[in-house]
Amino acid sequence: MSEAILRTAGLTKRFGGLVAVSDVSLDLHVGEVHVVIGPNGAGKSTLTNLLSGDLPATSGRVMLDGRDIAGLSSDQISRMGVGRSYQKTNIFLPFTVFENARLAAQSRTPYALHVFGRAEQYDAINTLAGAALESAGLSHRAQRVAATLSHGEQRQLEIAMCLATRPRVLLLDEPLAGMGPHESQRMVELIGKLRNDHAIMLIEHDMDAVFALANRLTVMVNGEVLESGSPEQVRSSPAVQAAYLGGEEMLHG
Repeated sequence: MSEAILRTAGLTKRFGGLVAVSDVSLDLHVGEVHVVIGPNGAGKSTLTNLLSGDLPATSGRVMLDGRDIAGLSSDQISRMGVGRSYQKTNIFLPFTVFENARLAAQSRTPYALHVFGRAEQYDAINTLAGAALESAGLSHRAQRVAATLSHGEQRQLEIAMCLATRPRVLLLDEPLAGMGPHESQRMVELIGKLRNDHAIMLIEHDMDAVFALANRLTVMVNGEVLESGSPEQVRSSPAVQAAYLGGEEMLHG
């Protein structure tokens, strides 16, 4: 196994007297999907916000390539190679699919805030946007207005926008939420392909998708890690079956 590109140690977040994330340690490796599951309120999205810089940690460390990035802004962490999606799709609905990807790509250029040049003239940006759409399976929708896409395609577009920022780590927060079986399968295939070049942390409630994708699985309850290990190890854990997954039948689905 390769060295972890992102690692947390003792990561904790308190909101007054509420401990939303408590002493969480996990590793993310290129070539792996590390799935985090747990009931609503377990701390999964808060954990994602801590890794992406959307929330500051109360204590603990977040190490990216050996550098402690806890306390850096979300913009700084994004520029260091950490991309994320959100539970609610976060795209520019009036723009075309290609324009969405191009805006994301443009954010990584030295002239991102130049307002007097036309974006179309920058070949490197256009190439990066096109490659991101190709990777996300949306090249054939490039000129469609984003608002006209299906829900599943809008989720693909959000991932394409992440890819256009050239991340090494992808934090995906429930990317299959609200999808039908066909769209879910397409998203599973996309995430499986992206793991080849990225370290992925996936939060998901669809257990078929979880066990189709997970190289490692972490179960959170009340902000704490209940179990972490291989899918087989988690499947066989009596504590996990009792606390979250509803018994062995659900685990074997």
